[in-house]
Order: sequence, then C-alpha cells, then structure tokens
Amino acid sequence: MVADSTSFIKVALSLFVVMNAIGQIPLFISILAPYDAVRQKKIIFRELSFALVLLLLFNFFGDEILDVIGITKAIIGIAGGILLFIISLSMIFPKDTHPNGLPKHEPMFVPLAMPIIAGPGSIAVVMLFAQQTGHVFLVAGALIAAWIPTLLILLAATYIRNYLGEKGLQAIERMGGILICLIAIRMFSMGAISMIKENFPIPEIAKKVTGYFFDM
Repeated sequence: MVADSTSFIKVALSLFVVMNAIGQIPLFISILAPYDAVRQKKIIFRELSFALVLLLLFNFFGDEILDVIGITKAIIGIAGGILLFIISLSMIFPKDTHPNGLPKHEPMFVPLAMPIIAGPGSIAVVMLFAQQTGHVFLVAGALIAAWIPTLLILLAATYIRNYLGEKGLQAIERMGGILICLIAIRMFSMGAISMIKENFPIPEIAKKVTGYFFDM
C-alpha cells in the first residue's frame, strides 16, 4: 500500500510538472485574448477535457498502439527521455519572443489540447509510467490528480499572471524545467538499461562463463 501511494504521488507530480500549467499561462492568454472571460473559461475547460481523454486513451491502450507499430518499452523510455530533456531546456532557457501565428478562429483541440497539454512529452510519460508500474488505474488516477490543479491554474491564468508578473512566471517555469530535466535523465537511463538487457544479456553469458570455469 505504501509503495502504491508513493508511486501515485510520484506519477501525479511528474505529470503535473510535465503539463507545465504555469509555463503555459502566457500562451493561453495570448491565444484566448480575443474572447471574454466567460468564453475563455469554457474554452479552457473544453480543451483540458480533450487533453485528459487523449492521455487516458494512451494510458489504457498504449501497449496495443506500441505493438501495432513495433515499438518497445525501452525505445519509449529513451525517446521520451530525449524529448523531455529538450522540453526542459526550452523551459530553463526560454526564448524572449512572443508566439507567432496564433489561430484567428476559436481553438478546437489544436493547439491547446494537443500539443500544448497532451503533447509528446506528457503522452510518453503516461505510457512509460503505465508500463513501469503495471497499474493503469493507478496512473489514470494520478493523471486526473495532476489534471485538476492544471485546470484550476489555467482557469485563473489572468489573475496568476497579474499577481506573479512575467519574472515570477519565468522563475517558476525554470524550476519546473529543472525537475523535468531530472525526470528526463531518469527515463533515458532506465530505457537505455532496458535496451541493453534486451539485446545484450550479459548476466546470462557471465553465468555460463563462470559456471564453465567452476566446473573445470
């Protein structure tokens, strides 16, 4: 039970950090600027719901998707680690440019639901934790637990931005980037170790060699 609760907290915190609600506040505000406050909240709730459903689909059916395209768990770990590392660098060292090419029509699924919230990084994390823990319902609960504060933060995006200011948002985003960097290194390391074990069963060879010499 303790291990399950620890895993739940770890997965929920990791997903919350990867979804990066605080760091997405300026982008959400820019995209939703043409709409009044009531309409903004409706759009945010709708898009976050789309993102949650998409992530839940990958949580429950990720293995089937991987089997179809022939991707192993080790590859997911390595690719997810590299991807999260790149994302963490963009958070730690953000560009000073404002987003260009914002949609002129009301956003529907793209880009707020995907790839901003349910992006490659969060999808990879969901699938990896589902495979590592072996408990898709635990990961689903942790995902919902991370999704709720993400939704609340984005619903209050305007107030948070006014309170923290640009510097405060940047500081929090960079701290989140450091945490994601650590998660990325862990994911990559575990993926690399799994790939080595799958393709180079050194322990088995070592056992045979040592057994041969002891028999002599």
